[in-house]
Amino acid sequence: MTPSHAAIFAYAAASRLAYVLFIGVALRRQERDGIYTRRYGTEQGFRRFRRVAAVFMNHDALAFIVLCFLTRGTMTLPVPRAVAIAVGVAFAIVGLGIKFWAARTLGANAYYWHNFFAPPPPPTAAVRPATAGPYRFASNPMYTIGYLQTYGWALITGSLPGLVAAAFAQAAILAFYFVVEKPHFERLHRAS
Repeated sequence: MTPSHAAIFAYAAASRLAYVLFIGVALRRQERDGIYTRRYGTEQGFRRFRRVAAVFMNHDALAFIVLCFLTRGTMTLPVPRAVAIAVGVAFAIVGLGIKFWAARTLGANAYYWHNFFAPPPPPTAAVRPATAGPYRFASNPMYTIGYLQTYGWALITGSLPGLVAAAFAQAAILAFYFVVEKPHFERLHRAS
């Protein structure tokens, strides 16, 4: 890996960490102290968070794409290049399809963690995991199968740093899920 490739990789990794850490810290503070809702109200606080979160998410995606593009051709595979591209395209289609299906199943608000901003459900309301759409087949399709497109893009571009960054990105979002998202949902579930 050249020094410029290492710098681009470091930037993409830092972008992923900024995304996961900002979202994680902001959501934990919202849950604990209501930093957005106390100051702006439920919906306005959520909209403010969502705008900033979208900037971090979009920047992270762009940093990953740029990494793969600028480090293209750095991966040698024991299969013809056309096969790697075909597998990459298939991964991208499946990953993006699952991500869109999961987002559509949950709704736009869930995609941006609206349940951290909404008032807690009444004790009589049942808070249960989603069981429709791709959630019939996987408990967390968004962060598991939905990350296939990152591996696909790395294969399409033949980027070894991109492949490593895809694994890092998925590990980071799964850590976020286990540290922030899942405990929040379990608390909501216990409260109902």
